[in-house]
Amino acid sequence: MQGSRFAFGPFVLDPGAGTLLRNDEPVAVGHRGVKLLAALVARPGEILGKADLMDAAWPGRIVEEGNLTVQIAQLRKLLGPATDGGEWISTVPRVGYRFVGAVIQLSGVKRKALPLPDKPSISVLPFLNISNDPEQESFADGLTEDLITDLSRIPGLFVIARNSAFAYKGKAMDVREIAEELGVRYLLQGSARRVEARVRINAQLVDAASGDHLWAERFDRGLGDIFAVQDEVTAKIVEALLGRLRAPPPRNRPKNLEAYDLCVRARRLMDDTPQAAREAHLMLTRAISLEPDYAEAYRWLAMNHWMGEVHSAGPTQPTRSLALELARKAVAIDPNDAGCRWVLAYLLAYERSFAEADAGFAKAIELDPNEADTFAALSDITVLAGRVGEGLEHIAKAFRLNPFPASWYYLALGQAQYAAGQYQAAVETLRSDETYRTSSRRFLAASLAQLGRLDEARAEVELFLVANPGFSTRHWAATEPFRDARTLAHFVDGYRKAGLPE
Repeated sequence: MQGSRFAFGPFVLDPGAGTLLRNDEPVAVGHRGVKLLAALVARPGEILGKADLMDAAWPGRIVEEGNLTVQIAQLRKLLGPATDGGEWISTVPRVGYRFVGAVIQLSGVKRKALPLPDKPSISVLPFLNISNDPEQESFADGLTEDLITDLSRIPGLFVIARNSAFAYKGKAMDVREIAEELGVRYLLQGSARRVEARVRINAQLVDAASGDHLWAERFDRGLGDIFAVQDEVTAKIVEALLGRLRAPPPRNRPKNLEAYDLCVRARRLMDDTPQAAREAHLMLTRAISLEPDYAEAYRWLAMNHWMGEVHSAGPTQPTRSLALELARKAVAIDPNDAGCRWVLAYLLAYERSFAEADAGFAKAIELDPNEADTFAALSDITVLAGRVGEGLEHIAKAFRLNPFPASWYYLALGQAQYAAGQYQAAVETLRSDETYRTSSRRFLAASLAQLGRLDEARAEVELFLVANPGFSTRHWAATEPFRDARTLAHFVDGYRKAGLPE
């Protein structure tokens, strides 16, 4: 994001560009590392608490303190010793960290703006929780996420995905700057206050190019009317941007608000640690017990079961069967939900029901042409079908809709780059902090091996096997939904060269 650059020793840090240079040569530091280093060098000599640093690197997310410790250790390794022989980053026991080097603030360099799409484009920024209860934060987040979902289902709009919108949570930035970074013209801003059985919502639609407010309104309703308010806000925005009201097919809405709250909390944990996945499982199970016909809860629970084993040797047959059953139920309850459709399509591909999977992906895109996750998942399946060029196009579209995505987007991109023979690009993608240390390491090892960097490849294999001790190339090849023998042989060749177990 746009802002000042910082020089210290032989280094220049540009947080906006996400780069760190040492003597004008790039240093391979990940997204989280840049965020942490930027927070530290912006306040040299000051003690920054662990909570502040975690907020800087993982905005809007709850993460374990160990993640911060790992990131700081990696930064120290990358930076090496300071000019006086000590460390650039010092630890203040039980409190936090501080940057001890001399820092020079340089003039800011504006990040290149993304081009505007050929249709009205919008991002819904995280609604502010203005109640006195921090527990209502998830309610405000859920409101934001649901508005993104509702707007993204309108074919005439281009809508930025949830992950990227929440990259700005808690940040005070100029609307023009945000719009340029996301490549949109319009921003929806707002606040929510929930007290007992009442909710007050303020919303305003801003034209970032001119700074004009196109529409603003306040809603003061009973809590039970929350979904009607969401529909009304969506309709007002569509009318303002497209000049007509064109309602998409109705969505499945929960009647039980406790179930809704649980689902909102759970979906924020899906890409996190195994512990978070277990918490999400409990939340989703409880949500379904409260609301037996809640399609979205079934959808996330299906993915929760699927992801339980997928990072090792692949999901077991009982896990796969249960995930597929839950995904089918989600679609049966709400056939108009694109998220439910793509999740089912993805799982069907792993069952080799390719025709049904392809039809499911097509229907998901028809229902919601802005659902970035659909294109990211479709890239994975398309690459394994041997249509590598299409796979690269799908993942590029996913990143355009979601410029600050979840970790698995980088895995899908790295896999597609490997399949295309773009090994150096794959190494750069898979070494980014967002995906490094996950199951994507197997593709990183294969890419390094194909480049002839066998020592690095084998080091990555060793690290991969620490977290995935049961992995075998044979099992992986048998369970992945390959439809093209040449593509399968290409992956197996890279795995063997890297030294992954047969």
